[in-house]
Amino acid sequence: MDNSAEIDGGLRERKRAATRAAITAIARSLTAGRGLNGYTVEEVCERAEISRRTFFNYFPTKEDAIIGHADDEIPQDVVEEFVAGGSSSPPGEISPTLFRDLIRLSLKLSEHMAASEEETRQLIGVVKKEPQLVLRIIGATEQREAQFARDVARREGVAPDHPVVQMAVALLGTIARKSSMAYFSDGNIRSYAELLIENITAASQLFSQHFEKPEPIEGRP
Repeated sequence: MDNSAEIDGGLRERKRAATRAAITAIARSLTAGRGLNGYTVEEVCERAEISRRTFFNYFPTKEDAIIGHADDEIPQDVVEEFVAGGSSSPPGEISPTLFRDLIRLSLKLSEHMAASEEETRQLIGVVKKEPQLVLRIIGATEQREAQFARDVARREGVAPDHPVVQMAVALLGTIARKSSMAYFSDGNIRSYAELLIENITAASQLFSQHFEKPEPIEGRP
């Protein structure tokens, strides 16, 4: 593929991402003001200056448009930089820098989150207004975590169900959620990055303590 084709492909994807983000912003704004049933897909299309067909090419339902597209939340170049960090370790062997690079990845994603803070606050307000969207968010979160597991597994040259991969996803996901809850809580004045590092440090301190595997209970394997 020549450079012009790569540039054209990149421009198309950026245009698609911009259209997706515009649809989501409009859908969230309308939901915040009128509720989920207070407007139509046609109104979203009119404001976004797209056709109804284009809307459904991006999102299957109005609810999906409100939640947004996972690819717009995690920049692919940041993910690829993280994956490339494991290239010096043999495939199938957990790299010694995995934990460090996971922290760096989390901090870079926190910078992206800070840039879209207003959209996140708007989504929180929308969910408070339409709590049935929580199930959609849970589903989207599970999809993102499954993709994250695939990215970590690709970096390490192991299967996505590898115990270290699964723990990385579970722990970082839990820490990120706890940090987000604290960051968006009423009266908080601390940065998200500060809260994130504090929670990662606490988890690291806990798991660095000496651990002796308990003897199996008699009668059990």
